[in-house]
Amino acid sequence: MESQSTGTSHAKVILIGDHSVVYGQPAIAVPLPDLAMTAKLMARQAGQMVITPNYQGPMDEMGEVYEGIRQLITRLLRHFDATNMPFLLEITSTIPQERGMGSSAASAIAIIRAFFNYFDAPLSRTELQQWANIEEAVTHGSPSGLDAATCASDVPVWFIKKETTQTLEMTLEGYLIIADTGVRGQTGLAVSVVREQFDANPTQTNGHISALGKIAENIRDGLKQGDTTAIGQSMTEAHQHLQELGVSHPSLDRLVTAANQAGALGAKLTGGGVGGAMLALADTKEHADNVIHALEQAGAQEVWVQHYTRR
Repeated sequence: MESQSTGTSHAKVILIGDHSVVYGQPAIAVPLPDLAMTAKLMARQAGQMVITPNYQGPMDEMGEVYEGIRQLITRLLRHFDATNMPFLLEITSTIPQERGMGSSAASAIAIIRAFFNYFDAPLSRTELQQWANIEEAVTHGSPSGLDAATCASDVPVWFIKKETTQTLEMTLEGYLIIADTGVRGQTGLAVSVVREQFDANPTQTNGHISALGKIAENIRDGLKQGDTTAIGQSMTEAHQHLQELGVSHPSLDRLVTAANQAGALGAKLTGGGVGGAMLALADTKEHADNVIHALEQAGAQEVWVQHYTRR
């Protein structure tokens, strides 16, 4: 047993598969290592204390929003036969919350790693996902596992609902820019919009869903080959299909247009849509800076950047 230990994780974002993944098409999530989460576990003389960016106090007084974390910590302590062990758990993060970047899954991954390191215990990838599902099930109800898999991975994750979750090879060199519209995303509403489209016009809607599945395959190939141009073109094409499905929003379309006009290789919404965030891809820092400036001019509330380098 150590006197202190650290566990780390990072954010993620859905690159492709928004909505189409619900209907059996593949999705790709990519890690955002530059947006990090760290959990530090330290011995104490008495008490079980937790410090997060938004809560500081005893574990048993954590509010409802932290119930998933509290349940996870309780189960970890029980697993290591240390239910009454005094500790200080300090969580620091640069991951924005409620932006579809996996902040809750990243918290779980970092905490689990910190505890297993503290007790000097081995932890397989499968076990890590099983432990993370405890927190995610409480926080999200019925998680797909995609967030936890990507927040624990250094490479993209290929996901097909109820079929497969596997890592992908990536040789990408470029800048992925994420911008928040400032309009709260409405995933539930967006899902309902697509379902209504299926009821009203099944043939056309299925065509868009199938096209998004093919785009996911093209982006998978582009990641493997490091073809930023092909990935960018596929992103813009995907956004057009998502527009036709009715899940975009004027705020998203404005940022996508601004990014493309500023020299982005491509841009699209990410996540549920009807507000929320969008993505843009740039091949050089100069182009990325131009895109960021254009996004801010077009009304982006916050902008984050992930620089990928060839492995």
